[in-house]
Amino acid sequence: MKRIFTISDKVHGQGGISYCWQKSLGNYLATTGYDKWVRIYNRHGELIHELNLPGMCTGFGWDANGDTLAVINDHKGVIFLWNANNKKLTQVDVSFRDALSCLVWSKIDALLAVGTAKGNLIVYNHKTGRKSEVAGKHTKKITCGAWSKEGILALGGDDQILTLSTAEGDRIREVPIQGEISDLQFSKMKADEKNSTGETTLSLIKGKKMLYLYCLDDPENPIELNFSSKYGDIVEHKWYGDGYILIGFSKGFLISISTHLKEIGQEIFNVKDHKDALVSIAVSSSLNIVASAGDNCVKVHELLELKEMYAIIQLDDERSLDTIMWTDDGQLLAVSSAKGSLHIYLTKLPILGSAYMSRIAYLTSLLEVTVQDEIQQEPPTHIQVDVEPSFISIGPYHLAVGMNNRAWFYFFGEAGVQKLREKEYLGTVQSCCLNGDYAAVRFEGRVSLHMIDETRQDSDDKETARMFPDKDQKITCHDLTKDFLVYGTDKGTICYFYVNDWIEALEFRHVCGIRKLFPDPNGTRVAFIDDKADGHVLNPVNESTIEIPEISPKTVGILWDKYPLEKGVFITFDDEKIKTYIYNRETIKGPEVLKVGETHLPFGHVPLLLYQGELTLQTSSGSVQTILLNTHLFSQRDRRAGSSLSAEQLKECLNYCLILRRFHDAWGFCEQLVSKKSWMDLGKAAMHCLDVDYAIKVYREIGDVGMVMSLDSIKLIEDRNLLSGYLAMFMDDFNMAQELFLNSSNQVAALEMRRDLMHWDMALKLAKTLDERQIPYISKEYATQLEFLGDYPNALRHYEQGITKEDSNRDHDEACAFGVARMSIRMGDLRRGITMAMKMPSATLKKECAAILENMKQYSEAAILYEKGLFHDKAATAYIRAKNWAKVGELLPQVKTPKIHGQYARAKEAEGRYKEAANAYETAKDWDNAIRVYLDHLQKPDEAIRIVRASQSTDGARMVAKFFEKLKDFSSAIQFLVLSKCNDEAFQLAQKHGHMEKYADIIGPDATPEDYSSIAVHFENEKNHYLAGKFFFLAGKHSQALNHLLNPTNGENADALNLAVDVVGQANDQQLTKHLIGYLMGDEDNMPKDFKYLFRLYMALKQYREAANTAIIIAREEQNGGSYRVAHDLLFEMYQELRKQKIKIPAEMVNNLMLLHSYTLVKIHNNLNNHMKAARMLIRIAKNISKFPAHVVQLLTSTVISCHKAGLKNSAFSYGAMLMRPEYRDQIPPKHKKKIESFIRKPEKSEIEEPRTPCPFCDSELPETELTCASCKNSLPFCIATGCHIVKQEMTLCPSCQFPAILPEFLRLLEAEEGRCPMCTGKVNTTSVEKITDINKILHLDDDSVE
Repeated sequence: MKRIFTISDKVHGQGGISYCWQKSLGNYLATTGYDKWVRIYNRHGELIHELNLPGMCTGFGWDANGDTLAVINDHKGVIFLWNANNKKLTQVDVSFRDALSCLVWSKIDALLAVGTAKGNLIVYNHKTGRKSEVAGKHTKKITCGAWSKEGILALGGDDQILTLSTAEGDRIREVPIQGEISDLQFSKMKADEKNSTGETTLSLIKGKKMLYLYCLDDPENPIELNFSSKYGDIVEHKWYGDGYILIGFSKGFLISISTHLKEIGQEIFNVKDHKDALVSIAVSSSLNIVASAGDNCVKVHELLELKEMYAIIQLDDERSLDTIMWTDDGQLLAVSSAKGSLHIYLTKLPILGSAYMSRIAYLTSLLEVTVQDEIQQEPPTHIQVDVEPSFISIGPYHLAVGMNNRAWFYFFGEAGVQKLREKEYLGTVQSCCLNGDYAAVRFEGRVSLHMIDETRQDSDDKETARMFPDKDQKITCHDLTKDFLVYGTDKGTICYFYVNDWIEALEFRHVCGIRKLFPDPNGTRVAFIDDKADGHVLNPVNESTIEIPEISPKTVGILWDKYPLEKGVFITFDDEKIKTYIYNRETIKGPEVLKVGETHLPFGHVPLLLYQGELTLQTSSGSVQTILLNTHLFSQRDRRAGSSLSAEQLKECLNYCLILRRFHDAWGFCEQLVSKKSWMDLGKAAMHCLDVDYAIKVYREIGDVGMVMSLDSIKLIEDRNLLSGYLAMFMDDFNMAQELFLNSSNQVAALEMRRDLMHWDMALKLAKTLDERQIPYISKEYATQLEFLGDYPNALRHYEQGITKEDSNRDHDEACAFGVARMSIRMGDLRRGITMAMKMPSATLKKECAAILENMKQYSEAAILYEKGLFHDKAATAYIRAKNWAKVGELLPQVKTPKIHGQYARAKEAEGRYKEAANAYETAKDWDNAIRVYLDHLQKPDEAIRIVRASQSTDGARMVAKFFEKLKDFSSAIQFLVLSKCNDEAFQLAQKHGHMEKYADIIGPDATPEDYSSIAVHFENEKNHYLAGKFFFLAGKHSQALNHLLNPTNGENADALNLAVDVVGQANDQQLTKHLIGYLMGDEDNMPKDFKYLFRLYMALKQYREAANTAIIIAREEQNGGSYRVAHDLLFEMYQELRKQKIKIPAEMVNNLMLLHSYTLVKIHNNLNNHMKAARMLIRIAKNISKFPAHVVQLLTSTVISCHKAGLKNSAFSYGAMLMRPEYRDQIPPKHKKKIESFIRKPEKSEIEEPRTPCPFCDSELPETELTCASCKNSLPFCIATGCHIVKQEMTLCPSCQFPAILPEFLRLLEAEEGRCPMCTGKVNTTSVEKITDINKILHLDDDSVE
């Protein structure tokens, strides 16, 4: 809210101020104070009149119409009356000598009630001048009063009596109140039934604590409402809505209650509006808002939703407030302070605005108009005007404001805004429009067109003024463009007046009166609303109109988009919705108006300017705001950086772009949608708007070559109807295309289209009028279609009509003759049809006619035509149907259809000619019948077996099996029974004759679990436990299979035990697993089995930890037995399996694998003459010699020899001394014994120190063959090429087994060992060996393993 003026506390002096607004109009404000002056101001704060009273003012107020202000004082018994219309003051003398204490005007009549300090009453009729004086109305001072709309006067006084009187002052009733009476008001309580009429309830504040409700219809039952003490005293109350009351309390609370008897006493709303105190409340019923004053602020709430805060006014220059009051229209709010200041705030402005192109002018204060152009980024210009305007209009260079019958014109000059002139008209101005030179002003059904500045130098060359209309019509609306005055009349006439030539340019007549009209910026189109509330768009060039679809009957106005590239876009709006439309001048269908979409219009806002989809709205607070139409949100979304729209949102945006012809924006959305349908929609939209070039661009983008070529071939056509016809045809709207073609310069295009579409009936009709030469060709095509549809009579007629008998059309005539032949046969004229078919050389015709005859059961004639046309298979079939076997035999060598051969074979078999029948059956691929004939009639089983093996016929196999069974060849019989899927019969035969193993071999992988189960039972009965177990296993019966396989009669059968492991592994049954483990451990026979079976079992059960432990045991046994390679491979295999399953590898396994691998490396290093590395590996083995019990002496001997060769004299002496022990000495090979003894006798204890390399974990130096770091206590991975611990540099992994190695050493070893890894013996390509830069990949290779 904006403060528009303030009356200082110095005007009336200290001590407070009283004031009241003029009723109805609110143009004047009367104030008074302790200075005994009454001052009257207009709504702009200008002093209009002053009245000096003989005493203190005790009351003043305006009559119901706001024409008269009444003032009383405490000194002289005179009523002062000031007339607002003529500004004159009159006095009414009162005969009572006591001071006048209060006054109150009637709500409907010019009746003034005045009370005195002694309780007397004066009722003055201002219209008649009649005065009624009633003495003793109250016994004490009358302090307050109120009139009802029914003319009842209520008065309250210090005697605590409430009196009700008539308009003449006659007493109706007295009601004792027993408390101080204040704030009297008449209203109506809320009720379920609206029986009572008028204001029947009187409310008052009793003793500042209670709200007293007195019902005139029920005077004996008044209602007294008490409130919580925390609220404080009641300050004021106001009625609002349907019987609701707002009450303000001194401690800052504002509450709302209902007066409905069921709800009375209940608080509907409660809020503490002010921290310290509330001093006044005021309700504006016109705006549906309430204001409360307290502390130093005013808070405004919505009456319909009291929780919503409408506004807050903070008066920082005041410490406390006194009272607040609205004008009747709610436009102005007066707030007084305790010290005597009065502040006037503008609550609501009249919504006055105008726009010209992108510039707008709107009312921002009562005497201020703001002009701005946000599109051109011009700063706003604030213009102070002389009057509060009732209309505003803006042009390119001028602004017009005015009220009543006067207008003031302002000029936008280089020096700023200048007041140009003032003009008076012959009636009250209803609207005004401006262009560069002229103003068009409408008043009382006429329009005055005149120059704005008649003093301009070039004005002599122009007409200066004219009054419209010339005829007996009333102008209801008008507008002024750059070149035209456009106005509409109540008779339905829309006139264009060309301003430059000063002549009437157009007079269009509509069917009913014109209510409003809105030309586009250039005046080339005008949208108008008629008296039926229908909307239309008029094209003044050809005087055609197009109805605006779905226009609201409550439409307030229409705005055209002022953006040059949005030509044709306009909106209609009412109080709630904005509808967007587009006028397309050029489309396939001609001009059209399409509804694009809807947008919600915020309450209390009025559209002022539409520019590129952005709508500028004017508000009642004197400001403007901009919203983007829902139909143009795509432009905002397209600009938003990084915006991500759903597919549905993209489709919606694309749809709006297509309707609005924003093809460039639509292209972007199509790229995001990646949908061919979207591109197709864009192409169709471009074609619909005759934009052929853009349509070509779209279809080229999606690769539609055919459409691009078609569009390219028509883009230069100038005939609009012809072009539109082709585009409609491309869009599959063939009826419209035909209509457009027929209205074009090339009517034959319609005929060509129907021919291409095979719409032969339509084409034939068009050919009769457009091109009779095409009738034969169309008739032939039409006949073909009719023949397909089964309309043979009409097809025959059109075939005959299509024959031209011209040599140049021989092929065409031949096709028609073919049709005549076919249709003749179908129509029953067989002789004509067959004769024509026989005479003509076409084999196809013969085939077609023969097929027709065959369907008509004329088999002999059909066979003749088939044979004549060399269709031997069909001819043979027809002869068979005709029972002509002789002809069939003649044709048989040329027949390829198996069915015919089969029919012929059956005929020959019936005649007893079995050899021919068998051959015919084979030719027909009727294998079963051929086998039957060979076995039953020709006694040739070899031929039958040949056919069975070739054809795999089950029925044939069964017949052969029966044949062999009769010959006692059971093995062959079983084989053919299985081949014939007769497994049960084969089983019984095998069981009966002791060929079960043969049966099992034959049945193979095709057997079912039931088959295997039957075989197993057989072997079970035969006490063959191994085979019984095997077949129970195949049948899926694991428990029975295991019992048989572990039968003691099998002994330690390796096959049985291996199969038992497979059974348990597949069954994954805990009970069976426990049984097998017990058996393997010797629980049943005290004879433990080889650990390899237990190892296989754990592997089969995927119990890798147990398998690992078993593998260690097996490897240890192999190692103890001297099978070091076997033990190495077993541990390596288990190591890899555990790593694959991500299971932590046991340290014992790692250590044993390391020792065995060290043993493997000794030979490799010796072959490479690397005796030092070989010696180091042998020293490692010698330190763990107890793990190599089978070759202790040999290994120690090799250690001594290698250490001596490598210069490790001390190590050679140490291990040589060990060899000299009694238990080893005799086992030393003789060739080395003397040499070793010499080492011992003459010891040399020199030793080459072992090189030290850093630990890969902590970088501490340690011997290169040491695998445990003394500093960080980590176990170090070893190099598979050297046996040393790994280092950080020059490392790699074997591509085959993923074990670490030092890169140069590994490459050297691969070269010497033919590319084989020493760990996995896998073939390794040196090019696949890569250097590892991150040592952590090796150090933490197994970190993700599970314990």
